[in-house]
Amino acid sequence: MDNTNDAPTMRAISQDTLGGPEVLTETTVPRPAPGPSQILVAVHAAGLNPTDWKHRASALFLGRLPLILGWDVSGVVEAVGYGVTLFKPGDRVFGMLPYPHGAGAHAEYAVGPARAFAHTPDGIDHVQAGALPLAALTAHQALVDTAGVGDGTRVLVHAAAGGVGHLAVQIAKARGAHVIGTASAAKHGFLRELGADEVVDYRNEDFAEVVEDVDVVLDPLSGPTRTRSLDVLKPGGVLVSLLPGQDPGEAERAARLGVRVETLLVEADHAGMAAIAGLADEGRLRAHVQATFPLAEAAKAHALGETERTTGKIVLVVRD
Repeated sequence: MDNTNDAPTMRAISQDTLGGPEVLTETTVPRPAPGPSQILVAVHAAGLNPTDWKHRASALFLGRLPLILGWDVSGVVEAVGYGVTLFKPGDRVFGMLPYPHGAGAHAEYAVGPARAFAHTPDGIDHVQAGALPLAALTAHQALVDTAGVGDGTRVLVHAAAGGVGHLAVQIAKARGAHVIGTASAAKHGFLRELGADEVVDYRNEDFAEVVEDVDVVLDPLSGPTRTRSLDVLKPGGVLVSLLPGQDPGEAERAARLGVRVETLLVEADHAGMAAIAGLADEGRLRAHVQATFPLAEAAKAHALGETERTTGKIVLVVRD
Protein backbone atom coordinates (compact mmCIF):
# COMPACT_ATOMS: atom_id res chain seq x y z
CA MET A 1 0.00 0.00 0.00
CA ASP A 2 1.26 3.49 -0.87
CA ASN A 3 1.29 5.62 2.31
CA THR A 4 2.90 8.64 0.65
CA ASN A 5 -0.17 10.78 1.28
CA ASP A 6 -0.01 9.92 4.98
CA ALA A 7 3.44 11.49 5.39
CA PRO A 8 3.34 14.44 7.82
CA THR A 9 3.35 17.91 6.30
CA MET A 10 3.70 21.48 7.55
CA ARG A 11 3.04 25.06 6.52
CA ALA A 12 6.08 27.02 5.38
CA ILE A 13 7.00 30.26 3.66
CA SER A 14 8.78 29.38 0.46
CA GLN A 15 10.00 31.02 -2.72
CA ASP A 16 10.52 29.56 -6.17
CA THR A 17 12.37 32.55 -7.57
CA LEU A 18 14.51 35.44 -6.36
CA GLY A 19 12.99 38.89 -6.02
CA GLY A 20 11.01 41.22 -3.79
CA PRO A 21 8.74 40.29 -0.88
CA GLU A 22 6.02 39.25 -3.33
CA VAL A 23 7.96 36.05 -4.21
CA LEU A 24 7.25 34.67 -0.72
CA THR A 25 4.24 32.35 -0.58
CA GLU A 26 2.72 30.10 2.04
CA THR A 27 2.89 26.48 0.97
CA THR A 28 2.65 22.94 2.35
CA VAL A 29 5.82 20.85 2.39
CA PRO A 30 6.91 17.57 3.98
CA ARG A 31 7.69 17.84 7.67
CA PRO A 32 11.36 17.09 8.36
CA ALA A 33 12.54 14.36 10.72
CA PRO A 34 15.55 14.64 13.03
CA GLY A 35 18.67 12.72 12.12
CA PRO A 36 21.52 11.72 14.44
CA SER A 37 22.43 14.53 16.87
CA GLN A 38 19.47 16.62 15.67
CA ILE A 39 16.22 17.81 17.20
CA LEU A 40 12.88 18.56 15.57
CA VAL A 41 11.39 21.78 16.96
CA ALA A 42 7.75 22.83 16.71
CA VAL A 43 8.37 26.47 15.87
CA HIS A 44 6.37 29.02 17.86
CA ALA A 45 8.24 32.16 16.77
CA ALA A 46 11.01 32.93 14.30
CA GLY A 47 12.93 36.17 14.05
CA LEU A 48 13.75 38.06 10.88
CA ASN A 49 17.18 39.49 10.11
CA PRO A 50 18.57 41.54 7.21
CA THR A 51 20.20 38.39 5.88
CA ASP A 52 16.70 37.00 5.23
CA TRP A 53 15.70 39.68 2.73
CA LYS A 54 19.18 39.72 1.21
CA HIS A 55 19.00 35.97 0.59
CA ARG A 56 15.43 36.31 -0.72
CA ALA A 57 16.59 38.79 -3.33
CA SER A 58 20.00 37.46 -4.31
CA ALA A 59 20.48 34.01 -2.71
CA LEU A 60 23.92 35.11 -1.39
CA PHE A 61 25.33 31.89 0.10
CA LEU A 62 22.30 29.77 -0.82
CA GLY A 63 21.93 28.84 -4.45
CA ARG A 64 19.08 26.41 -4.05
CA LEU A 65 15.43 26.97 -4.97
CA PRO A 66 12.77 26.54 -3.76
CA LEU A 67 14.02 28.15 -0.57
CA ILE A 68 12.64 28.35 2.97
CA LEU A 69 14.41 31.13 4.83
CA GLY A 70 14.92 31.83 8.52
CA TRP A 71 17.58 30.99 11.09
CA ASP A 72 16.07 32.21 14.39
CA VAL A 73 13.99 29.56 16.18
CA SER A 74 11.98 29.53 19.39
CA GLY A 75 9.76 26.56 20.08
CA VAL A 76 9.22 23.21 21.75
CA VAL A 77 11.14 20.02 21.06
CA GLU A 78 8.90 17.64 19.13
CA ALA A 79 11.35 14.76 18.68
CA VAL A 80 15.06 14.02 19.12
CA GLY A 81 17.41 12.06 16.90
CA TYR A 82 19.82 9.32 17.88
CA GLY A 83 22.48 10.39 20.37
CA VAL A 84 20.84 13.57 21.68
CA THR A 85 21.16 13.94 25.45
CA LEU A 86 20.68 17.68 26.02
CA PHE A 87 16.96 17.86 25.25
CA LYS A 88 13.80 15.81 25.52
CA PRO A 89 10.43 16.19 23.77
CA GLY A 90 8.46 18.97 25.42
CA ASP A 91 11.50 21.13 26.29
CA ARG A 92 11.30 24.82 25.41
CA VAL A 93 14.33 25.75 23.33
CA PHE A 94 15.71 28.60 21.26
CA GLY A 95 18.65 28.81 18.93
CA MET A 96 20.07 29.62 15.53
CA LEU A 97 20.02 27.07 12.73
CA PRO A 98 23.53 26.68 11.25
CA TYR A 99 24.32 29.76 9.21
CA PRO A 100 24.10 29.98 6.27
CA HIS A 101 23.20 26.53 4.93
CA GLY A 102 20.79 25.46 7.68
CA ALA A 103 18.03 27.92 6.79
CA GLY A 104 14.44 26.76 7.28
CA ALA A 105 12.99 28.41 10.40
CA HIS A 106 10.05 30.10 8.67
CA ALA A 107 7.86 27.04 8.92
CA GLU A 108 5.82 25.12 11.48
CA TYR A 109 8.74 22.77 12.19
CA ALA A 110 12.51 23.06 11.90
CA VAL A 111 15.36 20.58 12.26
CA GLY A 112 18.82 21.46 13.48
CA PRO A 113 21.79 20.20 15.49
CA ALA A 114 20.92 19.81 19.15
CA ARG A 115 23.94 21.89 20.08
CA ALA A 116 22.69 24.86 18.08
CA PHE A 117 20.05 25.32 20.80
CA ALA A 118 19.74 26.16 24.48
CA HIS A 119 16.94 25.82 27.00
CA THR A 120 14.69 28.88 26.97
CA PRO A 121 14.77 30.65 30.36
CA ASP A 122 11.59 30.65 32.40
CA GLY A 123 9.74 33.93 32.01
CA ILE A 124 10.98 34.52 28.45
CA ASP A 125 8.17 34.08 25.94
CA HIS A 126 8.56 32.67 22.45
CA VAL A 127 8.46 36.05 20.69
CA GLN A 128 11.29 37.37 22.85
CA ALA A 129 13.27 34.15 22.50
CA GLY A 130 12.67 34.05 18.75
CA ALA A 131 14.11 37.55 18.37
CA LEU A 132 17.43 36.81 20.03
CA PRO A 133 19.51 34.02 18.47
CA LEU A 134 21.21 35.24 15.28
CA ALA A 135 21.59 38.87 16.31
CA ALA A 136 22.64 38.12 19.88
CA LEU A 137 25.09 35.42 18.78
CA THR A 138 26.59 37.83 16.27
CA ALA A 139 27.08 40.46 18.97
CA HIS A 140 28.42 37.92 21.47
CA GLN A 141 30.86 36.35 19.04
CA ALA A 142 32.07 39.78 17.93
CA LEU A 143 32.45 41.37 21.35
CA VAL A 144 33.32 38.45 23.59
CA ASP A 145 34.94 35.75 21.45
CA THR A 146 36.70 37.99 18.93
CA ALA A 147 37.40 41.24 20.79
CA GLY A 148 37.55 40.08 24.41
CA VAL A 149 35.47 42.95 25.74
CA GLY A 150 35.69 43.27 29.52
CA ASP A 151 35.59 45.73 32.39
CA GLY A 152 36.54 49.24 31.27
CA THR A 153 36.77 48.44 27.56
CA ARG A 154 35.71 51.37 25.37
CA VAL A 155 33.34 50.04 22.70
CA LEU A 156 31.84 51.87 19.72
CA VAL A 157 28.72 50.21 18.27
CA HIS A 158 27.55 51.47 14.90
CA ALA A 159 23.83 51.25 14.04
CA ALA A 160 23.33 50.74 17.75
CA ALA A 161 19.52 50.74 17.60
CA GLY A 162 19.42 47.97 15.00
CA GLY A 163 18.94 44.25 15.48
CA VAL A 164 22.57 43.40 16.27
CA GLY A 165 23.45 46.82 17.61
CA HIS A 166 20.90 47.11 20.42
CA LEU A 167 21.86 43.67 21.71
CA ALA A 168 25.56 44.48 21.41
CA VAL A 169 25.06 47.55 23.61
CA GLN A 170 23.53 45.35 26.32
CA ILE A 171 26.12 42.59 26.06
CA ALA A 172 28.99 45.08 26.24
CA LYS A 173 27.43 46.80 29.27
CA ALA A 174 26.93 43.44 30.98
CA ARG A 175 30.69 42.91 30.65
CA GLY A 176 31.51 46.27 32.21
CA ALA A 177 32.35 48.20 29.05
CA HIS A 178 31.96 51.90 28.34
CA VAL A 179 29.63 51.94 25.34
CA ILE A 180 29.27 54.56 22.62
CA GLY A 181 26.47 54.08 20.11
CA THR A 182 25.69 55.74 16.78
CA ALA A 183 22.06 56.25 15.78
CA SER A 184 19.67 58.95 14.63
CA ALA A 185 18.77 61.51 17.28
CA ALA A 186 15.26 60.09 17.65
CA LYS A 187 16.73 56.83 18.95
CA HIS A 188 19.13 58.28 21.50
CA GLY A 189 16.67 57.91 24.36
CA PHE A 190 16.23 54.25 23.48
CA LEU A 191 20.00 53.71 23.56
CA ARG A 192 20.31 55.49 26.91
CA GLU A 193 17.67 53.15 28.32
CA LEU A 194 19.74 50.20 27.15
CA GLY A 195 22.73 51.58 29.04
CA ALA A 196 24.74 53.41 26.38
CA ASP A 197 27.15 55.86 28.01
CA GLU A 198 27.50 58.11 24.96
CA VAL A 199 25.43 58.53 21.81
CA VAL A 200 26.36 60.06 18.46
CA ASP A 201 23.87 61.39 15.90
CA TYR A 202 25.38 60.00 12.72
CA ARG A 203 23.22 62.29 10.57
CA ASN A 204 24.59 65.50 12.07
CA GLU A 205 27.94 64.47 13.56
CA ASP A 206 31.03 62.84 12.15
CA PHE A 207 31.72 60.04 14.61
CA ALA A 208 35.42 60.09 13.68
CA GLU A 209 35.67 63.66 14.93
CA VAL A 210 33.87 63.19 18.26
CA VAL A 211 34.99 59.68 19.26
CA GLU A 212 38.55 58.64 20.10
CA ASP A 213 40.67 56.11 21.97
CA VAL A 214 38.27 53.21 21.41
CA ASP A 215 39.34 49.63 22.11
CA VAL A 216 36.66 47.91 20.01
CA VAL A 217 34.44 48.96 17.11
CA LEU A 218 31.50 46.79 16.07
CA ASP A 219 30.51 47.71 12.51
CA PRO A 220 27.45 46.17 10.82
CA LEU A 221 27.62 48.70 7.95
CA SER A 222 31.05 48.45 6.26
CA GLY A 223 31.89 50.84 3.39
CA PRO A 224 33.03 54.31 4.52
CA THR A 225 31.99 53.57 8.12
CA ARG A 226 34.43 50.67 8.27
CA THR A 227 37.21 52.72 6.69
CA ARG A 228 36.79 55.69 9.05
CA SER A 229 36.42 53.49 12.12
CA LEU A 230 40.12 52.67 11.99
CA ASP A 231 40.83 56.30 12.94
CA VAL A 232 39.02 56.10 16.29
CA LEU A 233 40.80 52.98 17.53
CA LYS A 234 43.69 53.19 19.95
CA PRO A 235 46.81 51.13 19.17
CA GLY A 236 46.04 47.49 19.91
CA GLY A 237 42.34 47.99 19.23
CA VAL A 238 40.16 45.85 17.01
CA LEU A 239 37.50 46.57 14.41
CA VAL A 240 34.98 43.75 14.03
CA SER A 241 32.99 44.11 10.82
CA LEU A 242 29.93 42.08 9.87
CA LEU A 243 30.32 42.75 6.13
CA PRO A 244 33.30 42.49 3.76
CA GLY A 245 35.56 45.50 3.40
CA GLN A 246 35.95 47.53 0.21
CA ASP A 247 39.23 49.36 0.77
CA PRO A 248 42.15 47.48 -0.84
CA GLY A 249 44.62 49.38 1.35
CA GLU A 250 42.89 48.48 4.60
CA ALA A 251 45.35 45.84 5.81
CA GLU A 252 48.34 48.10 5.27
CA ARG A 253 46.63 51.03 6.98
CA ALA A 254 45.57 48.90 9.95
CA ALA A 255 49.14 47.65 10.37
CA ARG A 256 50.45 51.22 10.28
CA LEU A 257 47.96 52.24 12.98
CA GLY A 258 48.72 49.17 15.08
CA VAL A 259 45.13 47.89 15.06
CA ARG A 260 43.42 44.66 14.01
CA VAL A 261 40.54 44.17 11.57
CA GLU A 262 38.30 41.10 11.65
CA THR A 263 35.30 40.20 9.50
CA LEU A 264 32.83 37.96 11.34
CA LEU A 265 30.31 35.47 9.97
CA VAL A 266 28.07 34.20 12.75
CA GLU A 267 28.20 30.50 13.64
CA ALA A 268 25.78 28.18 15.42
CA ASP A 269 27.09 27.94 18.96
CA HIS A 270 25.69 26.08 21.99
CA ALA A 271 28.02 27.81 24.46
CA GLY A 272 27.11 31.21 23.03
CA MET A 273 23.39 30.42 23.24
CA ALA A 274 23.82 29.28 26.85
CA ALA A 275 25.54 32.60 27.66
CA ILE A 276 22.73 34.52 25.95
CA ALA A 277 20.15 32.49 27.86
CA GLY A 278 21.95 33.37 31.09
CA LEU A 279 21.94 37.09 30.36
CA ALA A 280 18.27 36.97 29.38
CA ASP A 281 17.40 35.04 32.53
CA GLU A 282 19.18 37.67 34.64
CA GLY A 283 17.28 40.47 32.90
CA ARG A 284 20.47 41.90 31.39
CA LEU A 285 19.61 41.15 27.76
CA ARG A 286 16.29 41.74 26.08
CA ALA A 287 15.38 42.11 22.43
CA HIS A 288 13.28 45.09 21.46
CA VAL A 289 10.57 43.72 19.16
CA GLN A 290 9.17 46.48 16.97
CA ALA A 291 6.60 44.33 15.21
CA THR A 292 5.22 40.81 14.94
CA PHE A 293 3.48 39.22 11.96
CA PRO A 294 1.74 35.88 11.54
CA LEU A 295 3.67 33.38 9.43
CA ALA A 296 1.31 33.92 6.48
CA GLU A 297 2.27 37.62 6.37
CA ALA A 298 6.01 37.04 5.99
CA ALA A 299 6.05 39.24 2.86
CA LYS A 300 4.76 42.21 4.89
CA ALA A 301 7.43 41.57 7.50
CA HIS A 302 10.15 41.57 4.83
CA ALA A 303 8.80 44.81 3.37
CA LEU A 304 8.95 46.50 6.76
CA GLY A 305 12.46 45.23 7.43
CA GLU A 306 13.75 46.49 4.11
CA THR A 307 12.81 50.07 4.99
CA GLU A 308 15.89 49.97 7.27
CA ARG A 309 14.04 52.21 9.71
CA THR A 310 13.11 49.61 12.28
CA THR A 311 14.34 49.60 15.85
CA GLY A 312 15.37 46.20 17.17
CA LYS A 313 13.77 43.11 15.66
CA ILE A 314 10.78 41.82 13.67
CA VAL A 315 9.36 38.40 14.57
CA LEU A 316 7.09 35.95 12.76
CA VAL A 317 4.57 34.26 15.08
CA VAL A 318 4.00 30.70 13.89
CA ARG A 319 1.86 29.40 16.75
CA ASP A 320 -0.16 31.34 19.32
